[in-house]
Amino acid sequence: MKKSTLFLTAGLALVFAGIASLMIFTYLKSRPMQATDEMTPVVVAVQDLTFGTELRPEQMRVVNYPTASLPKGFYSEPDSLLGQVTKVFLMENEPIIASKLSSAGGGLSLRIADNMRAASIQVDKVSGVSGFVLPGDRVDVIASIDRYGKNNDAIATTVLQNVEVLAAGEKTEQQNDKIIQSQAVTLLVDAAGAQALALSSRQARMSLALRNPNDNDTMTIAGITRTEIIEGKKRKDAPRVVYVKAPDKKAVPVKEAPKPVDNTVTVFKGGESKTQTPPISNDQGSHE
Repeated sequence: MKKSTLFLTAGLALVFAGIASLMIFTYLKSRPMQATDEMTPVVVAVQDLTFGTELRPEQMRVVNYPTASLPKGFYSEPDSLLGQVTKVFLMENEPIIASKLSSAGGGLSLRIADNMRAASIQVDKVSGVSGFVLPGDRVDVIASIDRYGKNNDAIATTVLQNVEVLAAGEKTEQQNDKIIQSQAVTLLVDAAGAQALALSSRQARMSLALRNPNDNDTMTIAGITRTEIIEGKKRKDAPRVVYVKAPDKKAVPVKEAPKPVDNTVTVFKGGESKTQTPPISNDQGSHE
């Protein structure tokens, strides 16, 4: 009896296991068909894009998104996005939606104050503070020239000080069978600063020096040459370092709150005294 019961139990277990396996197989087989029917093409960014970027075909591609999770304002065709400008940062594989595009000539231009300019320079990852420069940071711009003056001496000089970073993004280029990663940085400068950046970026290698956000002081300092660094020779005409402190913000005087009026009165009645505080009306004056 015990052996027959054991065989019966084992047989029933195999039957139930077979039925369960068949049900799971049937469910998994039908599930991919349902998922395929519920996908919608969505245009996404191929790479990280900074704001103010005019969209081109090579910057976009189409992927399938679940229809139930489609982002609001998505696009299905890249052709409908050609020439439009991003007004925010876009990450790689992020959907390009209507709210992230500008219809007013570019998102970056909307952040430029009157009488100011947005000018871009290219730096490598090391001279760009190892890629840690972010929008909103303030930096000094330094230009380095290998051959300068009659002696063809190398020199480094500070071109601009305390300028705001509007945008920063990495860029990969191939030069002479080498892959070089550079960083394009857009700075907020005045018209004279834009000219200085345009000339120095063509004639020199550009570097950035990151500043403390609370440090708005500037300085007057001569450029330093290779001879000064290696041989320790000082130029006779080199001016001393002169710090120019940023103007202090005038503190707004705080008005003192009016002192409360003590209108407490003491009433004597029947040999007893009581203290009362009657209400003060707007048409009553103060009494001493």
